[in-house]
Amino acid sequence: MRYLFENYTFDADLRELRRGTEVVPIAPQVFDLLDYLIRNRERVVSKDDLIGAIWNGRAVSDAALTTRLNAARNAIGDTGGKQHLIKTLPRKGFRFVGTILEEQQRVVGSATHGGDLAEMPASAPHPSIVVLPFTNLSGAAEQEYFVDGVTESLTTDLSRISGSFVIARNTAFTFKNKIVDVK
Repeated sequence: MRYLFENYTFDADLRELRRGTEVVPIAPQVFDLLDYLIRNRERVVSKDDLIGAIWNGRAVSDAALTTRLNAARNAIGDTGGKQHLIKTLPRKGFRFVGTILEEQQRVVGSATHGGDLAEMPASAPHPSIVVLPFTNLSGAAEQEYFVDGVTESLTTDLSRISGSFVIARNTAFTFKNKIVDVK
């Protein structure tokens, strides 16, 4: 399951947090805490809920919980002062309040192995799109990063459109420097 919010992609299956196309380094417990808050965003999560889920009920100091919570906020560009994504409700608990788009995606194979590029979520048909790598028309080899960046940026932006299904960047880049029949 992938969760999209602000300019972040939180991939629970790959255990990866991305800001745009950059991977955000995040400690395992901080990832688990953020995952728990996102999955339970419809309710207030108590300190005991977090300790039970993240630390399996082991005795943990308030400072340890606060440290992990602050690290989660830092990873997603939030602060204890702003609290625009993770809200603290005094004497109640915590709640993820950011607007989230959920995306279920399963890659079944790749074009290089003869399989389907991806399998759509079973819920409903969605428009599918792949951003094929652009060609560097300038002839300057040092501009290659720019055309790759355009492809990555378009892929990321399109993946945020509700109801659309965008083929992953890594799959699209298997077509780099190849002539492709767009049909």
